[in-house]
Amino acid sequence: MYYIVYALLYLVSLLPFRVLHIISDGIYLLLYHGFKYRRDVVLGNLQIAFPEKTEAERIKIAKEFYSSFIDNFIETVKLLSMSERTLNKHFKCENKQLLDELYLTGQSVQVHLGHFFNWEMANAAHSVNTIYPFLVVYMPIKNKVFERLFVHLRKRFGTKLISANSFRRDFLTYSKEEYCLVLVGDQNAGSATNAYWLPFFGKMAPFVRGPERGAHLNNTAVVMGNISKVKRGYYKSELVLLTTDPRSLPEGEITRQMIRFIEDSIRKQPSNYLWSHRRWKVAYDEKLHGHLKIE
Repeated sequence: MYYIVYALLYLVSLLPFRVLHIISDGIYLLLYHGFKYRRDVVLGNLQIAFPEKTEAERIKIAKEFYSSFIDNFIETVKLLSMSERTLNKHFKCENKQLLDELYLTGQSVQVHLGHFFNWEMANAAHSVNTIYPFLVVYMPIKNKVFERLFVHLRKRFGTKLISANSFRRDFLTYSKEEYCLVLVGDQNAGSATNAYWLPFFGKMAPFVRGPERGAHLNNTAVVMGNISKVKRGYYKSELVLLTTDPRSLPEGEITRQMIRFIEDSIRKQPSNYLWSHRRWKVAYDEKLHGHLKIE
C-alpha cells in the first residue's frame, strides 16, 4: 500500500505549483463550505484571539486560513520531487547567518517556533542551508503508510528526525556534538498539571515545559523562529536570538518570551497560523494550576 500511495503522490508532486493551487482551491471549497471542517473551532479561536475585530473580519481570516491550511499540505506533496534549487526559490532563510555564527562558537542551539505555514517547507529549506546537524522533533502519525511517507519526505533534504515518543533515548545519539534542535513550542501540554500556564491572546493556556527545560539542561542558545508568507507558494523565515545563556534567565522566562514572539508573529499574519487545533481546550483553574502560572 505504501508504494501505491507514494507513487500516486509523487505523480501529483510533478504538477506545477499553479495546477496544485487549483487543486487546493477545489479542496478548500469542499472543506470550508461543504464539510465545514472544524469551522466552529477555528471561528471560536479567532473570537478569543481577536475580540476587537468584527465578525466579517474574523470570517475573512478564517477563509484565508483554510486556503493556507490546504496549500500547506498540497505544497508538502510537492516536496517529494522538488529540487533544492526550486526549494530555495520558494523558501528564503533570510537571516541564516545567525545559525552560522552560533555554530562557530561551538554552542548548540534550539529553535522555538509555532505552527506557521509552511512548516514542512521550512524544515527542508533550513536543513539544506544550515551547517548544524538539523534535528526536528515530530509526533508520529498513527497511520503507518502516511507515517512512513512523511518520515521519508521530512528526511529527504537531510533533516534528522526524532520521535517525541522516544526523544530521551534517541536524542542521546546527537547530544554529544553540536546540533540545531527544532521544537514547536505551542504544542498543547500532555498534562495540564505539568505545564507552564501563560496568557495567550489574553486567555490562560497550558504550554509544554520541554523546550525550556532542554535549553537549561544542555545550555543551548535559544532562537525564536517565525515563518511568513510572501505570496502564494512563497515563504520566508525570521530567526531572532533570545539568549546564549539560558541558565541566567528565571524559570518560565524563555517560554514567556517565546509565546509573546509567537503571538506578535500571528498578529502580523493572522491567517498563517494553525487555528484548527484547540489551543484553549483546558480551562485554567487557579487552585489546580496557580502554582504553574508564569506572569
